[in-house]
Amino acid sequence: MRSIAAIGLAGLLLLGASATAGTSKPSEPNIVTDTCSQCHGNNGISSIPWFPSLAAQTKTYLETQLKDFRNHTRADHYAKAYMWNMAGTLPDKVIKEIAEYYKAQQPPKGSTTENPTEVAAGEAIFKNGVASENVPACGACHGANAEGNTMFPRLAGQHREYLVAQLKAFRDKARDNAIMYSNVQHMTDAQMHAVAAYLASL
Repeated sequence: MRSIAAIGLAGLLLLGASATAGTSKPSEPNIVTDTCSQCHGNNGISSIPWFPSLAAQTKTYLETQLKDFRNHTRADHYAKAYMWNMAGTLPDKVIKEIAEYYKAQQPPKGSTTENPTEVAAGEAIFKNGVASENVPACGACHGANAEGNTMFPRLAGQHREYLVAQLKAFRDKARDNAIMYSNVQHMTDAQMHAVAAYLASL
């Protein structure tokens, strides 16, 4: 009886494994459950304004950032304080698994508490830029709906506080990125807040 039960159990386990393998959604890596979720939330939806949501983020962008954290080539304040240590020993295989998992998650829902006037101003900057001040349209790289595009991250539904902090880091060269510095070097704080409010509302 025990042998029959063992065979039956093994068969069920194999069937379960096959069913899981056939699904399109990748399983949650252990490091996501044990570590990443503490700051970035369950399923990649962060409830902490200064930690970004990772759900539905582009795979290429996530892989690049994790490798930059691991290699210490991304050196802004939060990278040094949190991610250098977290990503310091991640092998490429695990980085790929993390990126694939978050890419497959449902995107964060937009905030409903942003100021409508500020959101409208931010939308205009995002879609059209401010030509007179040498501020290009953000959507040219990040997508018409801020959904991201391979190496360019998804920004829709992201925390306003996080976005403003990153824009300032690019402008002040605390986060080294020549493209972003060129794009935001002429932006005022008010413009940054407006764009962040718009993106947070999506």
